[in-house]
Amino acid sequence: MRAYHHDGDNTADQRLPHEYTPFSPVTPEELGRLGVLYWRIEKRDDWLEQINAVAQERSYRNRDVIKVSKEAMGDVYESKLKTFYEEHLHEDEEIRYILDGSGYFDVRDEQDRWIRIALTTGDLLVLPAGIYHRFTLDSNNYIEAMRLFKDEPKWTPINRPADSNPFRLSYLQSVRTTV
Repeated sequence: MRAYHHDGDNTADQRLPHEYTPFSPVTPEELGRLGVLYWRIEKRDDWLEQINAVAQERSYRNRDVIKVSKEAMGDVYESKLKTFYEEHLHEDEEIRYILDGSGYFDVRDEQDRWIRIALTTGDLLVLPAGIYHRFTLDSNNYIEAMRLFKDEPKWTPINRPADSNPFRLSYLQSVRTTV
């Protein structure tokens, strides 16, 4: 995982790194203050046990696997990428373990700036309910991710603005108490 401030250029291809010059890193501790959790779980013999331990600790009961690529998604590929990249929140945590490939999650910090989180195989990311975020592939145009869910698998985005959403308000309160 590599996290840094996004350069803010929304005219260039979203799949580019969008790094400031000079580079502006964001630490796992800074992400933690936003409620974003991260684990590195190498895909070796015990990786599934490690995923299961995180799932049990956080009460994730269900999971599925998604492949995002032109080959895997066919005609809906472009529309799905566009949907994933629209700024939104969820009323549940968003949990992704990268099985293969790479991509970016962008999250908003306390000053409403984008932080780009580059993920590769072996990265496990948890975004809290109520955080504004978006996802895109990188220039490799492929990711395979395990999605974990507390209840039945669902992915319901609530596009910004959603500032009066109770999960957004709860998220903002939790961030204020950790800063």
